[in-house]
Amino acid sequence: MSSLPEVPTTGTMTPDPETTELAHQIVDLISDRQGSDIVLMDLRDVSLLADYFILASAASRRQIRAIQDTIHETLHKQKISPLRIEGKPESGWVIIDYGPIVVHLFDPEARAFYKLEALWKNAPVVLHIL
Repeated sequence: MSSLPEVPTTGTMTPDPETTELAHQIVDLISDRQGSDIVLMDLRDVSLLADYFILASAASRRQIRAIQDTIHETLHKQKISPLRIEGKPESGWVIIDYGPIVVHLFDPEARAFYKLEALWKNAPVVLHIL
């Protein structure tokens, strides 16, 4: 009978420099497209879902589309494709899953409704750009 390896629970996960760099690049792309209230959360020690969540608000659904397109086009040139995309700008919330990085783009109403920062309050905030 084999046993599973012990999973570290607090502050012991070492960041992958490439993943961290990509997360910061995505934050910069969102900021360049005038996204607001951008939060980069480090989930490595609190969840197996992803290493990082990026949450950002857009003033309109049209802006959500512009941010989504910018991220997709820029990363596609680097041969990085999302595993999946959920939602549509028209719904007010788009999730772009890059595996270790999950990007959430919201209109203000959806952001207020879902309150992901509160849901993931145990995840350290790496940066917050208002």
